[in-house]
Amino acid sequence: MNIQELQAVYESHSNTKAFAALCEKASARTIYLEGLCASAAPLFLSSFIRRKRDYIVCILNDLEEAGYFYHDLTQINGDADVLFFPSAYRRAIKYGQKDSANEILRTEALSRLGKGASPVCIVTYPEALAEKVVSMQALSARTLLLETGGKYDPVEVEKTLSDFGFERVDYVYEPGQFAVRGSIVDVFSFSSEYPYRVDFFGDEVDSIRTFEVDSQLSKEKKDRIAIVPELTGGGSGEVQLLDFLPEGSMLWIKDFHWACEKVESVHGEAVSPQAAVALAEEEGVDHVVLPSTVTGEEFARRTLDFRRVEFGSKPTGTPDATLHFSTEMQPIFHKNFDLVASVLKELLAKDYRLYILSDSVKQTDRIRAIFEERGDDIPFTPVDRTLHEGFTDHTLRTCFFTDHQIFDRFHKYNLKSDKARSGKVALTLKELNQFEPGDYVVHIDHGIGRFAGLVRIPNGDSTQEVIKLVYQNDDVVFVSIHALHKISKYKGKEGEPPRLNKLGTGAWEKLKEKTKSKIKDIARDLIRLYARRREEKGFSFSPDSFLQHELEASFLYEDTPDQLKATQEVKADMEKDRPMDRLVCGDVGFGKTEVAIRAAFKAVCDNKQVAVLVPTTVLAYQHYCTFRDRLKDFPCRVDYLSRARKPSDVRRILKELKEGEVNILVGTHRIIGKDVKFKDLGLLVIDEEQKFGVAVKEKLKQLKVNVDTLTMTATPIPRTLQFSLMGARDMSVIQTPPPNRYPVQTEVHTFNEEIIAEAINFEMSRNGQVFFVNNRINNLEELKAMILRLVPDARVCIGHGQMAPEELEQVILGFANYDYDVLVATTIIESGIDIPNANTIIINQAQNFGLSDLHQMRGRVGRSNKKAFCYLMAPPLSSLPTESRRRLQAIENFSDLGSGIHIAMQDLDIRGAGNLLGAEQSGFIADLGYETYQKILAEAITELKNDEFASLYENGDGQVAAGEEKLSGEEFVSECTVESDLELLFPDEYVPSSSERMLLYRELDGLELDKDVEAYRQRLEDRFGKLPQESEELLKIVPLRRLGKRLGIEKIFLKAGRMSLYFVSNPDSPYYQSEAFGKVIAYMGKYPRQCNLREQNGKRSMVVRDVESVEHAVLILKEMFSLSC
Repeated sequence: MNIQELQAVYESHSNTKAFAALCEKASARTIYLEGLCASAAPLFLSSFIRRKRDYIVCILNDLEEAGYFYHDLTQINGDADVLFFPSAYRRAIKYGQKDSANEILRTEALSRLGKGASPVCIVTYPEALAEKVVSMQALSARTLLLETGGKYDPVEVEKTLSDFGFERVDYVYEPGQFAVRGSIVDVFSFSSEYPYRVDFFGDEVDSIRTFEVDSQLSKEKKDRIAIVPELTGGGSGEVQLLDFLPEGSMLWIKDFHWACEKVESVHGEAVSPQAAVALAEEEGVDHVVLPSTVTGEEFARRTLDFRRVEFGSKPTGTPDATLHFSTEMQPIFHKNFDLVASVLKELLAKDYRLYILSDSVKQTDRIRAIFEERGDDIPFTPVDRTLHEGFTDHTLRTCFFTDHQIFDRFHKYNLKSDKARSGKVALTLKELNQFEPGDYVVHIDHGIGRFAGLVRIPNGDSTQEVIKLVYQNDDVVFVSIHALHKISKYKGKEGEPPRLNKLGTGAWEKLKEKTKSKIKDIARDLIRLYARRREEKGFSFSPDSFLQHELEASFLYEDTPDQLKATQEVKADMEKDRPMDRLVCGDVGFGKTEVAIRAAFKAVCDNKQVAVLVPTTVLAYQHYCTFRDRLKDFPCRVDYLSRARKPSDVRRILKELKEGEVNILVGTHRIIGKDVKFKDLGLLVIDEEQKFGVAVKEKLKQLKVNVDTLTMTATPIPRTLQFSLMGARDMSVIQTPPPNRYPVQTEVHTFNEEIIAEAINFEMSRNGQVFFVNNRINNLEELKAMILRLVPDARVCIGHGQMAPEELEQVILGFANYDYDVLVATTIIESGIDIPNANTIIINQAQNFGLSDLHQMRGRVGRSNKKAFCYLMAPPLSSLPTESRRRLQAIENFSDLGSGIHIAMQDLDIRGAGNLLGAEQSGFIADLGYETYQKILAEAITELKNDEFASLYENGDGQVAAGEEKLSGEEFVSECTVESDLELLFPDEYVPSSSERMLLYRELDGLELDKDVEAYRQRLEDRFGKLPQESEELLKIVPLRRLGKRLGIEKIFLKAGRMSLYFVSNPDSPYYQSEAFGKVIAYMGKYPRQCNLREQNGKRSMVVRDVESVEHAVLILKEMFSLSC
């Protein structure tokens, strides 16, 4: 059933009518709802929101409570009439950091109240109410209304936006920006989560639509919109939110006293003078206008004007009326299904109805499957959306239980503002891929050069846009925009510029050849090993048991689709009789270990032993803990071996291992020692494979020819490498981040002892631990002394790479065992230590780290279901170079796990590609640039598959080739290049900014199919308006190239009204006997007047006369294609 039906069930509560009656009585000014717990309050309230009679403001105790309350209401009522009103600041107002995404929510709530159209419900908390807002008059004076079909002067609209303080940019990514392109005006108002695109026709508004920030594409049409600028600013004439409410509104308050006290305390410590100075420095102004706040007394006085409904643990004073509820929180089960079953059976015996709420149908199905397997007969009704906390209502004799509480999962609330933050992310990613003049680029035929921008060149009577590249000795190459796919941005190691190539020496060709032969050698070995393993027979495991299902269902988080797919692939491989060899790739925290645990347990269920091999002692201990905790409720023994164990323990473990008493053994390379004997090894799991040396890998090869092997690595493997190595081993890639993780709250600050002390104290108060990262070893001691001075009771330890390995290990194990509260360390922590109890990381001198380092280090916290914090300490932003400033702002906004992975991907790719194929490869990557390296890699593998190992791949990949009916021309040419003297480009006035044009040209150059071109064209029309003629023609190049390639044509020239087609250059090529060439001859026979064949220096070509446009050329090739020879 859906959650609206559930609400109808709850509405049948006797108190619903009683409450409605009380609302009619003028005397009942304060009503107390006694005994409402968990999510009963939002469920009860939701039916009154649906009636749309009164304005309702719900005041909860803090941001978290309010967020979950809001989430519950929107799950039931949708978000049209429920609004969230947060504080305008990133954290406490005293630090003075504004958050534009929160301001959108504030402004949206105000403008809805200002319109006074239909009643809304606003969810908020004391800190947000303490900040004053603009008055009603100021709001209406600063709102620009536009409606479809209305008449407005576009110039006036632009002027108004500038007056309102909107900033004019090329493309809109953040609130408070606008852009004008031809007749289109894009504007990001502070009152909407999506920016608007207004299309003018003369002075009339033709259409208004919202668009996505990331893709810049339209979403939905709007009839009328209100554009509101940023409204928060210091100064007088500001009022509190409650002054916006009409008479007769209702306040639902959780705890009235607490709210008043909290408002007063915010007023008392508004902006600290220290923060004010820092802010002024950052913004480059003399002084900052401080926000004005409401006193607790003003707030309390104003609340008396409204009817108050309290639903906390005790009322304030004596309420005028009290309604009694009998509800009880959902019990805490801790994934213990015996307890779940006994509680539910008891409730069913008393004739209670059971509803289990979950956001995914998969989950409720899993619960049902677990009950069936246990043989419990527990009928329940699944509900398609979840609330935050389940409860039992004894009056209705009904239970509303949530699945995330049964499984002990973390549940996350979503606010609309998360969308607005994605703008910065999109922009940063885009800037990383843009070509700026001066960047190093690689041209596949000429080597590494410098990009010198897009240039227009007169060509006959038209102009053309080309790309200018500068090589050694200032030689220049102009590249046509149809050959952009030959250029890629040079990505090598950070910080060292590459050498420019010299044109015409052949050195570049030699380098490419050398790389290709090296790659072939490596690939050959991989393929041979694969062939050998295909012939081996291994053990085939039996299908999943009920224990396996229970283990999977008890996983703390919801499986991401990739994780599920990886698990299924691994299990399917284990059930086959061929030995498994699968590689699982995924970023930190994406759940690779869980896949390994499930595979290991599956092996144990068949009485096989499992060996888990890890690179370091610390990781061995850590994996041991993870495996032990996950499997503690199951019949399975886990132990670990490493040099940190006592000799007596080692002897005991070896003995038990031999007798088969230990099921899973985790350890460093100690476990492939001579004295380690398994009774019956069935599965080998290798973690962080890239860190093992050659010797270990050789030993493994002997061990694992017929043992199932599962390898895990965190360096994401670039897509192309994946396909190319497909032959050598099976791969699963986990690319989606887990959904319900707390985003790590990230903040950039100037170095401030107060903030450091506060962060450490807060973390210690909830028994957590803190990482303090500093990138220089020599002042770690000073920092330790400073922390001890600020927080005398903290237990601080120091770790860095120059310590003896044993010593470092002791420190880290001590930290993992919670002997210390703060670990002051260098970047050594980014390499995979997982300490779930550490949920705060402070990074000093953050401006000196690269984006991926910051992302990796931040990935160390926020791995449990507690909220995590990351503080980046850096000098005032205004004093930093733009690069570093951008980086810090981006990382501050990429708080979600997995959003930053795109960025981290880029340099991880560079590291990962080298590791996968051995050390010598990374040298080539530096010489060739990363993308060129990938192209060569792909070519090398294809050649191997087609020549040397054709027989091995016949049954594997042979069918694919038969499936796509190929015209024989494609086999002879790898690509067809087009040159022309026609005017084919995006004019300046159509697409402003050359870097954007460059991105568009590159995207167009990568297209092949007509449907892609059509989609591309719709995107252009959506963003820039109708295409001009020269751009229409440009899009026709794609089908022209595709047809040319299929007919075996290497080059097409469109010049002076003629089309010349150049065929395969080798005159003895079998192409000239093929069907494709036959079609060309047939066309010539049909139109002998227009065509003539010629041969010059052994090169064959055909000229077709009177071809005026690209469109005409496409028609000719299509006709040629359709002829039968």
